[in-house]
Amino acid sequence: METLSYETVIKAPKQKVWDILWNSETYGQWTQYFNPDSPSQMKSDWKVGGKTYFLDMNDEGMVSTIDSLDEPNQVIFKHLGMVGKDGTEDTESREVKQWSGFFEKYILIDFDGNTKLHTEVQVEKNWADHINKGFIKGLEIVKSLAEK
Repeated sequence: METLSYETVIKAPKQKVWDILWNSETYGQWTQYFNPDSPSQMKSDWKVGGKTYFLDMNDEGMVSTIDSLDEPNQVIFKHLGMVGKDGTEDTESREVKQWSGFFEKYILIDFDGNTKLHTEVQVEKNWADHINKGFIKGLEIVKSLAEK
């Protein structure tokens, strides 16, 4: 496992940055670099211990839970498993158990009227380059959208 972290200062208030991160219209824009062939969507009940799905347009992807939530200051997702083509959730296979429990954190800090966005994600080493590309390019989109 590797922990990757990213940080950027955005000339916008925390709530605006939060909304761009999690709003259904903008989420697919900044996450496009993770899977360019199929825009991403997030479906969540926004409850600690509830269900959150990070899915492509075929409704395949990851099932997670919110471990900690303090809007608009921070959210920590804990990844639980995969969602397959037929909508079934896999949280028990050997492949999934290698990374189940990995965290993805978003921390927004007021920085003199601007927002410092700090993101951390735990990944398997063989996914590090792909995730780096997604976050580096994606957070540039978040910054651009928020500063408009």
